[in-house]
Amino acid sequence: MGGPGGTSAPRRTLSASFTTGSSLPVVARFYVTTPIYYVNDVPHIGHAYTTVVADALARWHRLIGDDTFFLTGTDEHGLKVQRAAEANAVTPREWADRTSERFREAWAQLDISNDDFIRTSEPRHHAAVQTILQRVYDNGHIEMGTYEGLYCVSCEAYYTVDDLIDGDRCPIHDRPVEHVKEDNYFFKLSRFTQPLLDWYADHPDFVRPETKRNEALGFIRGGLDDFSISRSSISWGVPLPWDPGHVTYVWFDALVNYLTAVGYGDDPQRFAAWWPAAHHIIGKDILRFHCVYWPAMLMAADIDPPVDVTVHGFLLVGGEKMSKTRLNQIAPADLLGEFGVDGFRYHFLRDTPVGPDGDFSYERMIDRYNGDLANNFGNLLSRVATVVGKKCEGVGPAPRPDSPLAVVAAEAYRATAQAWGEMAPSSALEATWRLIRETNGLLEDNEPWKMAPGPEVEAVLGDALEALRIVAVLASPALPTACAEAWRRIGLEGSPTDEQLPDAASWGGYPGGLPVTRGAPLFPRLTPTPG
Repeated sequence: MGGPGGTSAPRRTLSASFTTGSSLPVVARFYVTTPIYYVNDVPHIGHAYTTVVADALARWHRLIGDDTFFLTGTDEHGLKVQRAAEANAVTPREWADRTSERFREAWAQLDISNDDFIRTSEPRHHAAVQTILQRVYDNGHIEMGTYEGLYCVSCEAYYTVDDLIDGDRCPIHDRPVEHVKEDNYFFKLSRFTQPLLDWYADHPDFVRPETKRNEALGFIRGGLDDFSISRSSISWGVPLPWDPGHVTYVWFDALVNYLTAVGYGDDPQRFAAWWPAAHHIIGKDILRFHCVYWPAMLMAADIDPPVDVTVHGFLLVGGEKMSKTRLNQIAPADLLGEFGVDGFRYHFLRDTPVGPDGDFSYERMIDRYNGDLANNFGNLLSRVATVVGKKCEGVGPAPRPDSPLAVVAAEAYRATAQAWGEMAPSSALEATWRLIRETNGLLEDNEPWKMAPGPEVEAVLGDALEALRIVAVLASPALPTACAEAWRRIGLEGSPTDEQLPDAASWGGYPGGLPVTRGAPLFPRLTPTPG
């Protein structure tokens, strides 16, 4: 089998056994992606939710020592971008440059730690798209045909009448579809029914959660139709390498970004090292394209599908999906002034489990912030620092080797690590917060603020400081700024993100003898805004 950068591989017999052709030794790598976001959209909390989940996962995998690569970016081609540019009297390139920057700015505001930000208008991406198109074409899986159907410009997808609302409106965007008839090139998706079923059978965790896996299997078992991959009526896109009069759009453009960023068609060694570690995080509205179309496209190009696709539900506002047409979008910046970056991140990671739909509630966000962050984590740090200042002259004592919290910390780490490994941030944070609650309980039971200075008070406070050290590491994927500040206040050098698990979660790491400083509340309590 040819390497991934080739353009003239022989046709092959379809099966469920595909390889990247790599003979390199496998190392611990984690490659995580968000979808790339349309430049016609304004960044809202739905986009932010996906991106914060991917960011937290990337941060966790860095903590456990994995070589980690985190990709996000923008999708910039297609008819709707071309039309928006025309409506604003600019070129599509100028429009894409202007609007892509909004996503960069939003992710910078949210402390997103992406390693790359890809734009589909970049030359490196055009080259990768043309490479995979040529490979699939040479393998015999792309053919010319005539398409006549109903097309949603916002989705960049065709629908049947039965798919539509009242026979004429897109089920995702609630906008009228357009009737389109033209000669297109088609990807022969119908040939991949059995290979896809075989892949799902051999890789039971390919799509998570199970409900979304079953949905994808339902699409496959229901029969797969070939789909159009090109348009000759627009120019803003990547030209087909064998027929420059056509540009490819959407799925043979946007999806390929995941390959581009790790060297497909340009750096075979890098691609062979990273692609086997690919994990996609997506919303359920693009499940069919990522869980059916994409693996088939990859198989057609002699490339393995990614490790898995994690599918989350919609983040609803007032029970409805956010959209410009409904005027119900909430920008991340609308919440950052009140909750701060870490408060924002924590709420969406903790209160919106990956999988089902979530319904945004300002009141619930206030409750979670005050309960978990102000009353539990923030108050624990504040009271420990205060009592150390009064009873230990501001010098933190070491923990007891046989502390009752040692077992709790070990259990919290195991549960936290398992949940992050299952891509379940909400469960991971719940497990970490058990250690916070148990440490607050230890303080309540012993009341060190009432004790005389001496070994007994030092024992309790040393245990609490060690628990704070471990929490600062375990919670840092969600709360990078607050955990770094807690780390500093208990006298430790560097940052919790410099640590490596599991060693950093082992009881007894706090050395004692360090200056412990007080400061402003880590998370000041919030009062709901009237109305």
